[in-house]
Amino acid sequence: MTSPDGLARPEDQVAAVQRAARRIAEVAAGAQIVVTHGNGPQVGNLLVKNELSAAVVPPVPLDWCGAQTQGTIGFILLNALAQHLRQPVAALVSRTLVDPDDPGFANPTKPIGRYLPEHEARVMIEHGQVWQDRGERGWRRVVASPEPLEVLDAPAVTALLDAGFVVVAGGGGGIPVVRDPDGTLRGVEAVIDKDLNAALLGRAIGADVLAIASDVDAAMVDWGTPRARPLGAVDVTQLRRYAAEGHFADGSMGPKVEAACRFVERGGERAVICSLDRIAEAVAGRAGTVVTATATVDRRTE
Repeated sequence: MTSPDGLARPEDQVAAVQRAARRIAEVAAGAQIVVTHGNGPQVGNLLVKNELSAAVVPPVPLDWCGAQTQGTIGFILLNALAQHLRQPVAALVSRTLVDPDDPGFANPTKPIGRYLPEHEARVMIEHGQVWQDRGERGWRRVVASPEPLEVLDAPAVTALLDAGFVVVAGGGGGIPVVRDPDGTLRGVEAVIDKDLNAALLGRAIGADVLAIASDVDAAMVDWGTPRARPLGAVDVTQLRRYAAEGHFADGSMGPKVEAACRFVERGGERAVICSLDRIAEAVAGRAGTVVTATATVDRRTE
């Protein structure tokens, strides 16, 4: 949700969402739709505001940043989708349960936000954040990226779907929360992978198809080499074999492939990884990487 050159001004985000809404509308006729989204640039902007005002105003915790971006992005998605859909649209601020003992909390490794000089990073460290010295580029904050266990507000998503709404939910991987021994829920400083959470939400609501829109037409094997080739129809066993061979980078296509595999392995009809502009074709199984449970022909996209 930025401009092609990476800018994330409000007008850039609105334009990007408008483009997405037009594509979503192409697959909405006769189907129940739940839309999830990322929030990296938006949370990044909030973190900069935290840093600039840290000496005056206490920084907003990361779970609050997630909630704020769900509200903001949900708002512009509501406006955009309403222009292209006949169905009513609802945006839901939604939480994702994680394990307080997830090893990621003991050893946070997910980098977020911008690089800072040490003296500015020290201010944030005094507020309880974890920052690491990354050499010449400066210091960068790291947080946990725990495994998503349950989308707590999936029943609300189902209720809205049953009432005829197109639903926006699970934005940014969901707001990370843990359950204390007394049953109390509380937010935590973490980032949940949005694709893995989308797969979890999809199965919780009984979705048939998980469509992961990207900026490429399909998942690639041998990426970055002269042998690079896109994957078309592929069964989950073969796709996991490709993943084990190291074909998909952890920070980009890897989570998308893992999410597609999990969705299909847990009962989904199929998962597709595709470009946004071809999402309608991909949902119909005619474009992108189409992942199914049973053995299919490993078709490379021509």
